[in-house]
Amino acid sequence: MKGDVQPMRFFGPNDVAAALPWNALIAAIEEVVVDAHAFAPERTVHTVPAPTDTSGSDSNSATDGALLLKPGWVVGDVIAVKVVTFFADNGSAGLPTVNAGVMLFSATNGVFLGACDGNELTTRRTAAASAVAAKRLARSDARRLLVVGTGALAPMAVQAHCAVRDYDLVEVWGRDQAKAHAVVDWLGHDDDHADRPVQVADNLDTSVSEADVICCVTGSTEPLVKGELLSAGTHVDLIGSFTPQMRETDDEVVRRANVWVDTRTDGVLAGDIAQPLESGLLTMDDIKGDLAELVAGTARGRTDDAEITLFKSAGIALEDVAAARLVFGNR
Repeated sequence: MKGDVQPMRFFGPNDVAAALPWNALIAAIEEVVVDAHAFAPERTVHTVPAPTDTSGSDSNSATDGALLLKPGWVVGDVIAVKVVTFFADNGSAGLPTVNAGVMLFSATNGVFLGACDGNELTTRRTAAASAVAAKRLARSDARRLLVVGTGALAPMAVQAHCAVRDYDLVEVWGRDQAKAHAVVDWLGHDDDHADRPVQVADNLDTSVSEADVICCVTGSTEPLVKGELLSAGTHVDLIGSFTPQMRETDDEVVRRANVWVDTRTDGVLAGDIAQPLESGLLTMDDIKGDLAELVAGTARGRTDDAEITLFKSAGIALEDVAAARLVFGNR
């Protein structure tokens, strides 16, 4: 019958994971970020106040949460809207700090096509976007990968980076060594990494000084990676921070590195870039390019093996569009 609408479809985490193999997802992101018909308006972030403790005790005080809304679309194709929550205290309760869902609509008639789990999609597309940048910014002979952080993004970051570089050794560091061991154990049972040496980093500073690529996936508000320890040619990939208060690296990292961002609107809002911009250590003119420019080749990538490169990712909606299209079979 004319006007019939296709039934809405819903995809859980396992469905999303199966639909987003790394090489396909990396290629999909590369395609959409340079598509002249793809658009991503500025995200909106709202504070969700923590419940008030009516007992008057400070011991149970909770941190305010955050709600992020990230729309994007490809003209004549699809509209994707991701809704994300960030509750920093969830870790102590054994819950994910980030929760998300993605809704997909037709961009030709606005019909709601369905929804999918956003946590799996977000971790995968975030890690894949960093791999897109690393293809162009990490040395071709990079052999040691260090992942700083032990949350849901940590194993995804290992998998994505290993899809674009052939590492001889992967290290995982975390404040909680038990969690670091859990990430390593999980990767050890992954068929794609079972034969690749993956181990826990006992000393962060030592591992930083020996790494060719450092990928940070934490929610830290204090710098973890010291710039003075970086070896010539290191690529630093910063994923975790997305607010002005969050910081994974110190000023010396920014001082020594050439800097790229996923976008000049969102990438500069995170503390690793926002704080150096505010202090004057970094200017907008110092930023070498964004992800779309890197992929298109209008911004240069690495120029020599001694250059220290830094890519700051805050996550952009077009990455969600690319991933959602794969999940729903639109690509």
